[in-house]
Amino acid sequence: MAPLGDVPRLVLVFSGKRKSGKDFVTEVLQSRCPGDLRGKEAGGGDRMCFGQEHGLDFQRLLDASTYKEAHRRDMIRWGEEKRQADPGFFCRRIVEGVSQPIWLVSDARRVSDIQWFQEAYGAVTQTVRVVATEQSRQQRGWVFTPGVDDAESECGLDNFGAFDWVIENHGDEQRLEEQLENLIEFVRSRL
Repeated sequence: MAPLGDVPRLVLVFSGKRKSGKDFVTEVLQSRCPGDLRGKEAGGGDRMCFGQEHGLDFQRLLDASTYKEAHRRDMIRWGEEKRQADPGFFCRRIVEGVSQPIWLVSDARRVSDIQWFQEAYGAVTQTVRVVATEQSRQQRGWVFTPGVDDAESECGLDNFGAFDWVIENHGDEQRLEEQLENLIEFVRSRL
């Protein structure tokens, strides 16, 4: 059952490893369809709650800073405890008050995140996996961090396999643009 409030025409649930480019992809979509899309970060829900509970700067927990990295392990542990108690806790938080017809949910991390959106919004939910080679991710600043890159928050969707869309972001700008145009065309067909 969908939460109270507006029901979207389309919910795009994005996932991908750190430095795969999922934020870049959602930013491109938002810039090319202004006003019709509402971006929400699945990971942002836990960062906001974590920041509030621990007296931290929420905005700095959202960026790619050393500030966020310094708190990442504690955020992951805290978020896992919250999800074990209530798997839909963060998903419900991020959809509160959203009224645009198309929702972009970036940074889904677990099967339970995707399942929640599929159960809440059914056929209007589409999953998008952004993939990049380790070499491409390293060129964007990724360095393997034990306890982070091998945790469920990074690996929980590795074997999900049933993504509606897969965007390859290996550094080939022309190929990426072709994929983005296909996705944008699909989004526009739902407006």
